[in-house]
Amino acid sequence: MSESVKNMFSVVAKKYDLLNALMSFGTHNSWRKKAVKLSGAKSGMSVLDCASGTGDFAIEFAKITGITGKVTAQDFCKEMLDYIKPKSQKQNFNIEVSVGDVMNLEFEDNTFDIASIGFGIRNVDDTVKGLTEMTRVVKNGGKIIILETGQPEGFFKYPFKLYSNIIIPLLGLIVAGNISAYQYFKDTASKFPYGENFVELLKKTGNVKTCRYYPQVFGVSYIYIGEVNK
Repeated sequence: MSESVKNMFSVVAKKYDLLNALMSFGTHNSWRKKAVKLSGAKSGMSVLDCASGTGDFAIEFAKITGITGKVTAQDFCKEMLDYIKPKSQKQNFNIEVSVGDVMNLEFEDNTFDIASIGFGIRNVDDTVKGLTEMTRVVKNGGKIIILETGQPEGFFKYPFKLYSNIIIPLLGLIVAGNISAYQYFKDTASKFPYGENFVELLKKTGNVKTCRYYPQVFGVSYIYIGEVNK
């Protein structure tokens, strides 16, 4: 990923959790919980959470995998990862952290039962390369879990556009003092493929034959569950 994007995340890291809660009205937590449930994660499993940010997705997996499992949080921005340890220790979870790029993961083939990424794949310079790396480090028969933005259709389409174009950048300015970062988040979300179009990208890895997806809140976000078959 580009240095400019990494620097942008490092600047907003301190307010990242608060802004996520405000922008989604707190629903982002329920989306993560549902994604973990749909993943089929069990006690003792190994999970890699890519573009983990401040670790909320990793923590949700750790609640299921337990002390016999292993959760690794990976991100290219160290300033974001720095928030994981204090958050996870409060809940008595031991989550390993790794600084790195999802397009060039440092892990061996077939290391994890599950690889996940929440609201991060659209920030990857080469989406298919990032997804291919994720499937590479997952064992055959394992899962790749993606939680990402979508674009609602029908009656909710226009209120959502108004909210995205005006309210989200304004929140970035007021809360984080950085309108450009949240303008970037809004722009990438509006252009990123979703639904069947995203599934086609996932299948281009050559390692995912079937993928289920679940739109959330009229399509504001999507949960994708891909089965790794190499």
